[in-house]
Amino acid sequence: MKAGTAQKVSNAILSCAAGLASFLFSLAALVYLTEFDEKMLAALVAGAFCLLVSYVASERPNSESARALAALGDRLLAVEDGDLVSRAPEALRRTMPKLATAVDTLFAEVRASIENAHALGMYDPVTSLPNRLHFRSEADKLLSDAADRTTSAMLFVDLDRFKAVNDSLGHARGDQLLIMVANRLRVVVNAEFNGTARARPLLARLAGDEFTMFFPHLQSVEEIERIARRIVLAISEPFELSSHSVDIGASVGVALAPEHGTTVEALMRASDIAMYRAKSLGGGQYCVFNAALASEHQERVDTENALTQALQRDELVLAFQPQMSLVTGELTGAEALLRWNHPREGLRLPGTFIPVAERTGLIAELGEWVIGEVAATLAAWRGNGFPGRLSFNVSPRQVERSDFFLKMRQAFVDADVPLSMVELEFTESAAMEVSATVLEEIAGLRRDGGHVAIDDFGTGYSNIARLRAMPLDRVKLDPSLIAEIDSNEKARVIVQAVIQLIKGVGCEVVAEAVETVAQADILRAMGCDTVQGFIFAPAMFENDFLGWTAGSRGADKSVA
Repeated sequence: MKAGTAQKVSNAILSCAAGLASFLFSLAALVYLTEFDEKMLAALVAGAFCLLVSYVASERPNSESARALAALGDRLLAVEDGDLVSRAPEALRRTMPKLATAVDTLFAEVRASIENAHALGMYDPVTSLPNRLHFRSEADKLLSDAADRTTSAMLFVDLDRFKAVNDSLGHARGDQLLIMVANRLRVVVNAEFNGTARARPLLARLAGDEFTMFFPHLQSVEEIERIARRIVLAISEPFELSSHSVDIGASVGVALAPEHGTTVEALMRASDIAMYRAKSLGGGQYCVFNAALASEHQERVDTENALTQALQRDELVLAFQPQMSLVTGELTGAEALLRWNHPREGLRLPGTFIPVAERTGLIAELGEWVIGEVAATLAAWRGNGFPGRLSFNVSPRQVERSDFFLKMRQAFVDADVPLSMVELEFTESAAMEVSATVLEEIAGLRRDGGHVAIDDFGTGYSNIARLRAMPLDRVKLDPSLIAEIDSNEKARVIVQAVIQLIKGVGCEVVAEAVETVAQADILRAMGCDTVQGFIFAPAMFENDFLGWTAGSRGADKSVA
């Protein structure tokens, strides 16, 4: 082969190498992020070069350059056996040194690309902890290697009040806080296991504000409980974040192997369930999985499945409880209450299934069903002269949806029902937490004639400034405030103070669960406006409710 021809061939291969170098970075990522494996990548590398090498070698098979290129072809084919380390052949280095250097550089870039892809695929970019994929793989190996009688533990750590940090300080500050949390968790692990011969625990960030730990070998159950307490205490200490002192907490769930599961999946599920119990108890504590939690979880799963079918099988129904004016004694409206006519268990009250719907997201579908039923009911009642308004509960999960108010308004427009007949009830805690955007939507609803109430007031976190600023018509006292007002002086003092507070912000007062004439008389004297409860009427299905209202208002004003 002439020198000029060899130089042209060398330049062609150098150009090919340069182009493939950038292309191979993307291919390398596929090795760890998709179903690609290293042999598939090697085939692409070797194939691209071998086509060119084979062509050149066939032109002058006995020339020194052709032999060097043939050796290069053998080197490239060795990639299929996983060789990404060996340098270019010496024959190539003698005859075409620039090409040899390009080949070495290319393989170095391929190795670096694979290492980068491995890091991207196996580690969390914020905290540098192993991610979910890496954690599950390593935990599975450690669990398989554990002796039969070895006690292992899985810990699920979920931060309390982390969302508030993201909302108030931004996601960049939130990421900084996650890094600080990860460092404190590392300190706990290091303090417990440095200097011991036992297998080192795994620590990972699963997603969001969720972390997990796996301890492959424990000396006792008491040891893991002590570690869980240390984690709770470590995260409860304030974090200094850009001149802000941030207080969060951690809810920790603990699952033990083999008692609570013998696979990584079973242990993660059990520790997750235990964590939710810790969070439901107020957070800032740990909970160990047990048989009672397993039974409750299974019941929730069964309820979720049955509730999904209930929507499809038309098993839901509304009951209506009258609301009466304490001033005039007249019917002012009613509250629509959801009931589930379960095919096996009979009538189920909201407290037995609404929490499950809230947690699983089914509350959005339930809420849409309720709004549709309320709209259809009011359309029928309006034609028969119903004088009041109908209230129904709204879940925080519903108002978080950007299209909630638009869909709700459209439902009443389609039913030809004015918003003046509608009242939305928010729980006290939900009312205190709604965003500025939701407050604007509520204000717009009231401007268009709708009504808004806070339900169960007096038991949650009451932000007085929010109570003053929120667009409201009525506040409903929690039944626990009413229970002893006819027998307990302190109870009467508290209720009187709460009523004055509500009146002070310009809202009407509604008392629920009024059971006796004495309670009604005391509430009337205190200035309460409206009551509902068994003293007047229980919650009734539609036909009974219409019959009751017809009797209470007189035959000439019947809504039946």
